[in-house]
Amino acid sequence: MRQQQKLALGLAAGFGAALVARRLARARHTISFEGRVVVISGGSRGLGLVMARMVAEEGARVVLLARDPGELARAAEDLQARGGEVMTIRCDIRRRADVRAAIDAVIDRWHAVDVLINDAGIIQVGPLEHMEHEDFENAMATHFWGPLHLMLEVTPIMRHRGFGRIVNVSSIGGRVAVPHLAPYCASKFALIGLSDAIRAELDQFGIRVTTVAPGLMRTGSTVNAQFKGRHEAEYAWFKTLSSIPGLTIAAERAARKILDACRHGDPELTITPQAKAAAVANVALPATVARAIALVARALPSANGAQGNAIKKGRDSEAGWTPSLVTKLTDRAAVANNEM
Repeated sequence: MRQQQKLALGLAAGFGAALVARRLARARHTISFEGRVVVISGGSRGLGLVMARMVAEEGARVVLLARDPGELARAAEDLQARGGEVMTIRCDIRRRADVRAAIDAVIDRWHAVDVLINDAGIIQVGPLEHMEHEDFENAMATHFWGPLHLMLEVTPIMRHRGFGRIVNVSSIGGRVAVPHLAPYCASKFALIGLSDAIRAELDQFGIRVTTVAPGLMRTGSTVNAQFKGRHEAEYAWFKTLSSIPGLTIAAERAARKILDACRHGDPELTITPQAKAAAVANVALPATVARAIALVARALPSANGAQGNAIKKGRDSEAGWTPSLVTKLTDRAAVANNEM
């Protein structure tokens, strides 16, 4: 009995010491965003724009990278109205030449890149039968090659200065694969692997890398997601699931958590209790989780012949029966976060 008590006390003491050490480490690595040059890919709308607002309000110099000049202009106006110092660059992160030119422009103006947040994303929803090679290529180019292009450009700058923060926004879909999201999940898994791999090697140069795996968020991005198969049915389940309070998290809360992790240089962050539970279950009970996900797949809309190969955005897949009290939360987020 005494041995068991000693073991329990030893474990408790070790756990307590680990917590204290973690808090001390977080405090030691804490930074402010004031005066920092923060580059955000996909920063013109959605979660990226919400994070841009927050760091701008803290006094950061914000660089927004996106492909749509109209979105960039509206986002810049939004940030400037809040007193933010902002630079917008039309950039397709899938093209390395675009990324090089963008980072060169940032250095020419502000002479540094302190923080890089890789948030640009694409969501493709539909049965595997309708997903073509091009869909997987596009997802990989956006979620893997794009972040890699940016990291290859900024890490030499950060190494030279002995400081840097990199945040790679993946998804719980990059830890637990979800049916009807094959390109998205495959590419998000790749991003997590890349992010975790470079973290260990960059730490010695003062560059701290944070891998983020959010669960479902109410960012409003469903209207710009791409749908295949039975478009209206696919959009209905995806939008509803992305809107349910308690199952999802508001974009503002998620953004604060991500920026807090970046501020402290945390190695990883999983957002929402459901996402954390899914990640743990997938490791502890992989066969059970696989069977459960297979059952979910059977309940999702079936393929839709040749017409299902067409890509439609969420905004073009809205059925008369889709809107509800639940999905209004997502509709409001879409308007607030420049998704419309």
